[in-house]
Amino acid sequence: MPSDIYLILTLALILWSSPFIAKFIKTPIPAVEILIGSILATLGVLHKNEYFDLIAEVGFLYLMFLAGLEVNLYKLLNAPKELLEKAALNIILLGFFSLVAWYIFKLNIIFTISLPLISIGLLATLSKKYGKDNRWIEIAFIVGVLGEIASIILLTVLDAAIEVGFSLELAYKLSILFGFILLIILLYKCINFLFWWMPELKEKLMPDNDHAEHDIRLSMALFFLFIVVMIRLHLELALGTFIAGVAISAFFHHKHELEAKIGNFGFGFLVPLFFIHVGSTFDLTSIKLDGVLKHALLIVGLSFTIKFLSAYPLKKFINIKEGLIVALSLSMPLTLIVAVATIGYNTKYITLLNYYSLILAAILEILIAMVVINMLASKN
Repeated sequence: MPSDIYLILTLALILWSSPFIAKFIKTPIPAVEILIGSILATLGVLHKNEYFDLIAEVGFLYLMFLAGLEVNLYKLLNAPKELLEKAALNIILLGFFSLVAWYIFKLNIIFTISLPLISIGLLATLSKKYGKDNRWIEIAFIVGVLGEIASIILLTVLDAAIEVGFSLELAYKLSILFGFILLIILLYKCINFLFWWMPELKEKLMPDNDHAEHDIRLSMALFFLFIVVMIRLHLELALGTFIAGVAISAFFHHKHELEAKIGNFGFGFLVPLFFIHVGSTFDLTSIKLDGVLKHALLIVGLSFTIKFLSAYPLKKFINIKEGLIVALSLSMPLTLIVAVATIGYNTKYITLLNYYSLILAAILEILIAMVVINMLASKN
């Protein structure tokens, strides 16, 4: 159809031009792609399309896969005990300050749940730009991994509780999630022992002189395998693709060029389409609706504030500026907020205006955080 052809041409033009626009206006590329998507959707240039929706979903899952690749599991498991304890305390404080905000501002329960959510998907884009060995990146990944797991558990509880109530079925769904996590830990130990016993097996799976791209093929196989497993278990797909990325990073760290090969494809094609799609889902004219902007700004302000306050236990490991950067880098749980907003709206816990506020807040968090991080990290 002609409209689909125009959509493809428009996406191609955005993919090519967004880095130039970002450089010209001195704004991070993801923020520019979201803005362009939102503007063009409001003007009617971008429209809803099932294939665009599908490839954007794949782009998000691939972003989570790339985030998993960025995690150095060896460093994480061998991080100082005090750092892990402070990171866990950070997560606990997020929940505490969210409850305080709920009490003071009389927030809707869906708004309250959105405040402490953490997703490290966008940390992959920051890591690519600033380097994974940067101290604040390392700290953010440690806190982010714990926060991501806690956020997915919270989202699972919310979804199941609304669907089946606080019943035995809820306990059953949670047992599947925790059982899956325990199984992954057990598999990690078994495979780690296997590779220790047979180190040549790594070379056979991913040979150095590889003309058949075995490394890419195995990585993509794991990517889709974990998607299938999560679908069958009715668990969050993002968790599965994230674990797939961590597995590749943990067991095949000798393939230094693999991360670059996988990342270049993702950041050059799939991930930008996801950001453009995010922007296209929000109609800018809804900002004029009563209370949408006010509530969105309240959510953004509270989210940034509680994440910065919760970073206080990490003061021994990072300074105030780095603490602010870490807080901002963990304040972009876009898809998790969208999921919470969708659950809340479909179950009538929030109105359509509240839904718009949450979506706008999720987008503003990315735009503000990306710009401020760019300013602070450049000066660092």
